[in-house]
Amino acid sequence: MEHEIRTPPQPRFIQIETILGCDADCPFCPQKKIDRGPVVMPDAIWKKIVDDTRGLGVTYRPFLQNEALIDKRLAKIVAYIKQDPTARAEINTNGSLLDERRGRELIDAGIDLVRFSVDAFSRETYARCRVGLDYGKVVDNVERFISLARGHGGRVATEVRMIDMDLNRGEQEAFVEYWGARADRALIVPLYNWPWDEGVEMVRKPCLKMREEMFFYTDGRAVLCCWDIAGRAVIGDVGAESVLDIWNGPVRLGYAAHLARGERERILLCSRCDAYRDRRFEGFPD
Repeated sequence: MEHEIRTPPQPRFIQIETILGCDADCPFCPQKKIDRGPVVMPDAIWKKIVDDTRGLGVTYRPFLQNEALIDKRLAKIVAYIKQDPTARAEINTNGSLLDERRGRELIDAGIDLVRFSVDAFSRETYARCRVGLDYGKVVDNVERFISLARGHGGRVATEVRMIDMDLNRGEQEAFVEYWGARADRALIVPLYNWPWDEGVEMVRKPCLKMREEMFFYTDGRAVLCCWDIAGRAVIGDVGAESVLDIWNGPVRLGYAAHLARGERERILLCSRCDAYRDRRFEGFPD
């Protein structure tokens, strides 16, 4: 049960969409529907986001609505982040592009955590939920990276995830047993409904997603939520403002106030979002 929604004076987590694109076409993900640009975030923009928040103990995630390894600059970006001894760098990836060379580059750059989204424990199920990727190749890549990470004294954490879906529910126990014996963590995570997907209805509850996290598009615009694929809740532009000015600015704080009161209907993006529908909040109906 949540008693109140607080937002700190600075973000704890910053996600940076350094590039658009993904090598998979998963049925539960709207990534292929994105029609904005630029495709590649200019170096000056991601560097400014990092520079604006150096020394604040931020965890940076150089991906958003994309496959992180599509960006060939990824190791360079991680190394730049890790020039700040207080910073952490982590990614989520489907693992398809993580060959040995790129794995070593990320480890040498100082990556702290790699989360692998695998979502199946059989080739047949994988072909249905991670369309366009090769299951055997992904498993080989994940296992090799885990071995490389452990060879560096456990400095790099690894996590293998399965999104809870009807089609993989019969494989979840085997999945956790197998990957739990190899990676640092093996998890089953919920499948969220993207706002504005067909049939998604708003719940009148607070939202925790934007409380400590900040999200940037390739063009430098900051948005309220990582589930905003279409710019429905833009809160600022790092090309014209500092990261902290956006974070503590009237637009984001106004949105935060509405969400603390469960007033999702007052924000276009959130007016069709059911996130945290099963979570209990004090003063709000279950």
